[in-house]
Amino acid sequence: MSAGDSSGPGDSSGAADSPGPVGPPGGADPVGTAGSPAAPVRDPGLQPERTRLAWRRTTLSATVAAVLAVRAALRDGATPAGVVACGVCGLLWLAFLVLAHRRIRALAAGPRPDTLTPRRATAAVLCALAMAVCAAALVS
Repeated sequence: MSAGDSSGPGDSSGAADSPGPVGPPGGADPVGTAGSPAAPVRDPGLQPERTRLAWRRTTLSATVAAVLAVRAALRDGATPAGVVACGVCGLLWLAFLVLAHRRIRALAAGPRPDTLTPRRATAAVLCALAMAVCAAALVS
């Protein structure tokens, strides 16, 4: 047997041993390509639950930031600018709360939640950024 010969001892056919098709253990076909027209079943695991909890935590921290901003603005007496900033901060908080609640409901709706649309994602980010700006303006 030479160094370039890939056939093993006792291999009379001269062909190399091939392991066959490579796939997951047990022969399962996760992609649904084995000729079955059925779509694969998605097992999301705990991902929707983690995402729902992340939305809840974000909503809670936005609530705390809004309350602290209002407290800071009204601590030494209410100025017209402080009242306006509190109102804007409250409206932004309410808008973020509505967006988060809709997303939480979508995640709880079923095993395959709808994708977060770019419009809603942008709205959530803008609400959070605007609340941060309002809070910074109230604190300084």
